[in-house]
Amino acid sequence: MSIYNLFSMIGGLAFFLFGMNIMSNYLEKMAGGRLESVLKKLTSNPFKSLALGAGITIAIQSSSALTVMLVGLVNSGIMEFSQTVHVIMGSDIGTTLTAWILSLNGLSSENFAISMLKPQNFSPLVAMFGVILIMGSKQQKKKDVGTIMVGFAVLMYGMTLMSDAVSPLADMPEFQSFLIAFDNPFMGVLIGTAFTGVIQSSAAAIGVLQALALTGQISFGMAIPLVMGANIGTCVTAILSGIGVSKKAKRVPTLHILIKILGTIIWLAAYMVARYAVSLPIFGRNINAFQIAVFHTIFNIGTILILLPFSHRLCVLVERMFSVQEEEEEEEGRKSVLLDERLLLSPGLAVQQCRDKTVAMAHLAKKSFIKALRVFENFDENEVQKIIAMEQQLDYLEDELDTFLIRLSSKDMTEADNDAVSEMLHSINDFERIGDHAINMAQLASDMNKQGLKFSSKAQSEIKVLKAALEEILSLTIDSFESDDDVLARNVEPLEEVIDDLTKEIKNRHIDRLQAGECRVELGILLTDYITNVERVSDHCSNVAVCIIQTKNSSFEIHGYLNELKDGTQNEFVEEFDAYQNKYVLPEVISLRKKSKAAKKNQKSKDKKEKDKKDKKQKK
Repeated sequence: MSIYNLFSMIGGLAFFLFGMNIMSNYLEKMAGGRLESVLKKLTSNPFKSLALGAGITIAIQSSSALTVMLVGLVNSGIMEFSQTVHVIMGSDIGTTLTAWILSLNGLSSENFAISMLKPQNFSPLVAMFGVILIMGSKQQKKKDVGTIMVGFAVLMYGMTLMSDAVSPLADMPEFQSFLIAFDNPFMGVLIGTAFTGVIQSSAAAIGVLQALALTGQISFGMAIPLVMGANIGTCVTAILSGIGVSKKAKRVPTLHILIKILGTIIWLAAYMVARYAVSLPIFGRNINAFQIAVFHTIFNIGTILILLPFSHRLCVLVERMFSVQEEEEEEEGRKSVLLDERLLLSPGLAVQQCRDKTVAMAHLAKKSFIKALRVFENFDENEVQKIIAMEQQLDYLEDELDTFLIRLSSKDMTEADNDAVSEMLHSINDFERIGDHAINMAQLASDMNKQGLKFSSKAQSEIKVLKAALEEILSLTIDSFESDDDVLARNVEPLEEVIDDLTKEIKNRHIDRLQAGECRVELGILLTDYITNVERVSDHCSNVAVCIIQTKNSSFEIHGYLNELKDGTQNEFVEEFDAYQNKYVLPEVISLRKKSKAAKKNQKSKDKKEKDKKDKKQKK
């Protein structure tokens, strides 16, 4: 074996890892937010959770990546540790698929149909179709499918390159001498663990072993401990992800490695008995790629079947290893992160988690402002303090979400996820500002209470109508954002225009009352501040609604849309506006202007009558 064969071996491994990484990233990208809905279906049914864990691992082609995601979810408080137990077990089953695909390289037949099942033969066609999709398709989803196909072809090319590079090893006495170390089962487990830990991929480690098996120099006795070690080594990524997280989150990678170690102990004990006590001749025979895939599957499925009845005890054991006292739990709760950075490994899942947090922020903003409106009716200092606490929470949510979403926006995501991130980045500021206006209103109510001031009965009846309209626009906005419904969002702008008209009319009526001496000046200032905050909140609702509509219509232009609405050129808007205008009508009053106009009209009428009388007398 020359130095060039070594270079080919290293290059083959590089292609293999690169192809695996491309496949994993784009499979996860296409799965997108569906991972969120799948994880939310977790129940106490262990078999359903096993299936979910296996399915997600097959989708993203990495049990380590799933474990890291679970660490992030537990560290963020989104999931409980007990929910992850069977998912982790299921991921160990799903990770065996790659070995089965790679084992097809060992197929040898003159039959064309069977021969085409060999990845080495059909992967060039897969690569060609993938490149056609990437270069010829305009849809991003098809481009992603093409990238996955090219990634698979690169992976298989790497496998072929490794197999060709190691084939000369079969005739080298030095290689045969080196394999003696693998014949020691304990050394085999250590080597398998170390090698897999370095490349951080059990699929790649098993692939290298399958390539070496093609030389005809790897026996069952050598391969089995290496497979066991590879399964332990794959936990290195998860262990590294547990650094710097809460004690609860540390339980996830601990459980993963505990399952692998217990499985290795069980199967290694059986191996030692079968090989040295019973002396089965199979351990001296050469193993092929297919048989390696079989044992890899037996090891993982067998381990899960053995440990499944004891899953609750395993969970309790790990919890005791990382026990959390009540005081520590409260401290961890205060220090817990809103969104763990490990979720960035799965952008689709991260987008959904951000959306859940943003929806919670929206509801909190609505609750805080409605609570501020009600403080005017029945002032309570405790309610004011609650509003202040809500506003502080809204500030925290905006800071954390803004930082996380900016980092998330740099990730490779689907077009829908990119739109969702953009929509959230625009909306979180509006939700936070609604909280600021709630503080303003609470302070306004507090000032009125200290001064012993109250709005007049007429002003209160007008505010009642305005408050009802505002509560509806808040509900419309939050509901449309939560459901991502642009049809519902289109109802916001007509109501916002009605609220603007209401605030103008209330201001005019207030001026009339001031002129008539029915209202005090200091109350006028307070009422103006009240109305201004209401106007600002309705404006923020409009901003959110317009953003939803814009996201759903990529060619949508904000200013043009708003101008069309204000010009009254859209019949749908006019109909909605008229409906809201009829729904929210201020109590009938006769303003000073109207009184003045009526008086002038009456005076003119009297003057005209007098003139007519004079004219008649003169004619006579």
